[in-house]
Amino acid sequence: MSDNLQTELELLKQKLAELNHAYYVLDNPLVSDAQYDELYKKLLEIEKQHPEWITLNSPSQRVGDKPLSHFESVTHAVPMFSLDNAFSQDDLVDFQRRIKDRLNTQEEVEFSAEPKMDGLAINIRYVDGKLAQATTRGDGLVGEDVTHNIRTLPSLPLHLLGKGWPHILEVRGEVFMSKQVFHSLNEEFVSRNEKPFANPRNAAAGTLRQLDPKIAAQRKLSLYLYGWGQISEQWLLPSTYSAAIQTFKDWGLPVNPDSQVVLGAKGMSDYYDQLIEKRADLPYEIDGIVYKVNRLDTHEKLGFTAKAPRWAIARKFPAEEVWTRLLDVDIQVGRTGALTPVARLEPVSVGGVIVSNATLHNLDEIERKDVRIGDMVIVRRAGDVIPEVVGPVLAQRPDSVKKFMMPNACPECGSAVVKEQDKAVYRCTGGLFCPAQRKRALQHFVSRKAMDIVGLGDKLIEQLGALEIVKHPDDLYRLDVQTLAAMDRMAEKSAQKVIDAINASKQTTLARFVFALGIPEVGEVTAKNLANHFLSLEAIIAATKEALVEVDDVGDIVAEHIVNFFNQPHNKEVIDGLLAAGVHWPTPQVKAIAENSIFANKVVVLTGSLQQLTRSDAKQKLEALGAKVTGSVSAKTDFVIAGEKAGSKLTKAEQLGISVLTEAEWIEMMGDNNG
Repeated sequence: MSDNLQTELELLKQKLAELNHAYYVLDNPLVSDAQYDELYKKLLEIEKQHPEWITLNSPSQRVGDKPLSHFESVTHAVPMFSLDNAFSQDDLVDFQRRIKDRLNTQEEVEFSAEPKMDGLAINIRYVDGKLAQATTRGDGLVGEDVTHNIRTLPSLPLHLLGKGWPHILEVRGEVFMSKQVFHSLNEEFVSRNEKPFANPRNAAAGTLRQLDPKIAAQRKLSLYLYGWGQISEQWLLPSTYSAAIQTFKDWGLPVNPDSQVVLGAKGMSDYYDQLIEKRADLPYEIDGIVYKVNRLDTHEKLGFTAKAPRWAIARKFPAEEVWTRLLDVDIQVGRTGALTPVARLEPVSVGGVIVSNATLHNLDEIERKDVRIGDMVIVRRAGDVIPEVVGPVLAQRPDSVKKFMMPNACPECGSAVVKEQDKAVYRCTGGLFCPAQRKRALQHFVSRKAMDIVGLGDKLIEQLGALEIVKHPDDLYRLDVQTLAAMDRMAEKSAQKVIDAINASKQTTLARFVFALGIPEVGEVTAKNLANHFLSLEAIIAATKEALVEVDDVGDIVAEHIVNFFNQPHNKEVIDGLLAAGVHWPTPQVKAIAENSIFANKVVVLTGSLQQLTRSDAKQKLEALGAKVTGSVSAKTDFVIAGEKAGSKLTKAEQLGISVLTEAEWIEMMGDNNG
């Protein structure tokens, strides 16, 4: 009796799998909903009587009982490559030409063409026909295990249909949310006063990253396959990509019904025209088309570049544009202190996404485009690119528009804002004080090559910053064991180690201290050069721009950054706090100067490509002879050594009448000192 019942259970599983495939994949229901429910109810009754017969491939097991605590990382057996992009028909013509050249043929190439789904790439592994694992793309090499959520997709078979499948089969595809499901989900969120998803892709991503599979099951994700990863070697693929996809379809796997096989550049163009015309009517979002060479033996011949296959390309659809009102311009201060103007817009839908903010890039762009507050503006969004303001609709410009002005003071901390020389960037000068730069400033300050405070990792810095316990680097030296021990994942012993490391960092070097301040473009080498040149912090702080450019590796722009940094009272307050906390260093040792050298105490600039020596070797030789090697040409420069393809520095030297030497002339002048 039990054998008959177990046989009935297996037949029910097979029947329900076939009905699911017909309903969700083929869109061709074979029975009524009531009839399906009756079969499903019978399956549940048998499994209730015999729970030992329940297997993972049962329709009743699509949704697990328990949420996960975290996602596990999985290394892909075969990397998941990205695709190169084409943005015009000419790009596709070039794509086919490159293929013909590599294959040494004049025949038109056959391509498989399919919609480029706007979703998330997934790798699904079957072992002996049973769904074993599903992994996100991640970085292409390592993804996250989301099997618990992928199992909830009704269109995906838990056990492959038919027969003849290999022992191991990895299929790849795109998980997405249909437009209808997306709109219904957002309506539900709005009714509960919850923030809706911005677009179907974000909704699918948010669903796939749920730890509780019950949530994923409720949101009804979909999937279309577009390729494969690892397949058992003994199983032979068909000769073409389209035939392989058809084989997967025969096994019950969902494939895109709008895919076609086309011939040559003309076929790719015709398919593009067809799909872009029906794009708005498709039940899902797409952002382009993927073309793949159909013959699989050609895939092997063409191979891969470092990041993408040579036999496939993605034709992107043109950017979508809409008009809306520019209400105001806000300023965002980035981690490096750069000020970025952001357009605040009347909310508008662009390519299925509600947009209320868009980038304006910088002040130069705003002035170039003549965008003004109050304008009707054109907003563009292309794929996942941040929306941008293309320009104003001048025909609809009201009289009340206002020009945007970059603030003189940082909106976050009130420090002075300066424009970087020869750049469009405006930057807050309060690097040690500004809240927007706090995290980056602290991470840099404690780093190994700076103050080297072991144990103060990113997460601990985030906690201390979020709780306003540490706002500036000098606050670190006021921490105690009790405060640190109260932080997440900290205990008294580990807190004591951090305090010990903080106290140990008080004994440092001037070069390390200057580097730790995080002055823009002042790296480890430049900080060392500043310390060796000026010998004291007071001298560096007091140095003029003219004095700073005499230092090796310090040009006009770096000198300006240094002056601006030390002119900011907030930064000086933090530095005073660090010194008061006991941070100190010995005076740097002065190098002996070769007084008998023609280059002793001379200011020398190297420019262009040297042939006999590397730039580093040349610099060392000059410094050994007492020269000061600087990065920019000024009236105080004594010699410019010009290699091949010397540029603006050579021109400036000639204008100032500075002595210019070729590499050969310089080596000859070094004479006996060239050792």
